[in-house]
Amino acid sequence: MPAAATTVAAGLATGPGSRVTRFAKSTAASVTPVRPGKTHTLSPLDNAMERHTVHVVLYCRAAPGLDREQLKESLSEVLSLYPAMTGRLTRREGGEGAPADGEPSQRGWVVKCNDAGVRMVDARAAATLDEWLATATGDEEMDLLYYEPMGPEPYIWSPFYVQLTEFADKSYALGLSCTHIHNDPTAAALFFQAWAAAHRRTTSTYPPFLHAPAFEVSPPSLPPPPPLLAEKSSAASPASADAAAMSSATFHFPAPAVRALLSSLEPGTTPFAALAALFWLRVTGAANGERELTLALDFRKRMYAPLPWGYYGSVVHFTRARADLAAGLPAVAAALDAHVAGVPEEDLWRAVEWLYARQQQPEGGAAGPFQMYGPELTCVALDHVPMYGAEFEAGAPPARVSCRVGGAAGEGLVIVLPAAEGGEARDVVVTLPAEATARVCRDGEVLRHGAQVVFGTKAGKEA
Repeated sequence: MPAAATTVAAGLATGPGSRVTRFAKSTAASVTPVRPGKTHTLSPLDNAMERHTVHVVLYCRAAPGLDREQLKESLSEVLSLYPAMTGRLTRREGGEGAPADGEPSQRGWVVKCNDAGVRMVDARAAATLDEWLATATGDEEMDLLYYEPMGPEPYIWSPFYVQLTEFADKSYALGLSCTHIHNDPTAAALFFQAWAAAHRRTTSTYPPFLHAPAFEVSPPSLPPPPPLLAEKSSAASPASADAAAMSSATFHFPAPAVRALLSSLEPGTTPFAALAALFWLRVTGAANGERELTLALDFRKRMYAPLPWGYYGSVVHFTRARADLAAGLPAVAAALDAHVAGVPEEDLWRAVEWLYARQQQPEGGAAGPFQMYGPELTCVALDHVPMYGAEFEAGAPPARVSCRVGGAAGEGLVIVLPAAEGGEARDVVVTLPAEATARVCRDGEVLRHGAQVVFGTKAGKEA
């Protein structure tokens, strides 16, 4: 297998009392070399995500064809389809010559597809998969992921990290962490489908689509900023202590619970709007007055010329919805649905043009990146993404898929995901200030609507 010699490396330790032991770090490379000089230019939407990371965990039950070495072999196979993943980042300044593949010269991050590989971490968990799902906290789940922040030398830094954690019953957690500059949550989740297809030696339903010009724009001057991005770009960065004080939890809503919730709302209400409204009301605790909620929407299939599911990069659009919270859950959910349905594609392109023009300004580089997810409460719609098609064994979908976005300090983040059983069932992952996470895990209204706390707080697990 094309991987560097495995070594026990420093910096792999988990926290005190953790049931996860990381014991080795190596580099996984693709089996097919990339042609010399190939680069991949990242879009304005990609460049805007420099402050954020994406983390996805896939839980796979034990199966005859699922072991560590076979997973590493199939990972090297699938990396041949993702030359940008095994490359390294470099920042291009305006005026430099065009790269070898003919992409236009511009300021911003560019991937040199040099076959440097992705970092691989081996780990074991002192629990069976079912024991883990029944007892792990949201913060403990992060031990199934490994990530090293970008240092001062990005050209030697790996933007992707894969952790293989073997449970006591030979089940596995496959943890992928990457910079959001490369991939949004949809692209990261669908990478697992391509990996699973390579593992079974079949073709992926959602093959990667690396097409840098998909968001190529050239506004003649700096256009006026969209109001939401103007606020974000001028907001003060949260203190590092605020980021450290964030905590996560996962709520599972079985299909009958979601159907019961929808039956109490206006006809046609979507599960996303229902759950986003429920958590908006319970997290803020606001009893009256019109408030705003930032929504993060995947625009791949909302565009006039839709992008393939496998589009490699970020297609997340941030938009602000308004609702009178005193009107109650049915009205708030209806307002969210109406807003999502009415977001025009022109809003996305205005954001792309402004981000691109800002990126090309010398002062844009000096100002640096700003926080896109937050600091205001933000809700991410991912329940339409086909996350459970990654069958490493035919007919055996993942037992669970979890997703988080890093760098969302502030009021917090709510992510609505599909659930393993499909249909109306949903999972909701929250990352909030620690006290808010603990409060929502005990919230009577959330629990009354059928929520099952899967990865809760430590206090909740001990209660």
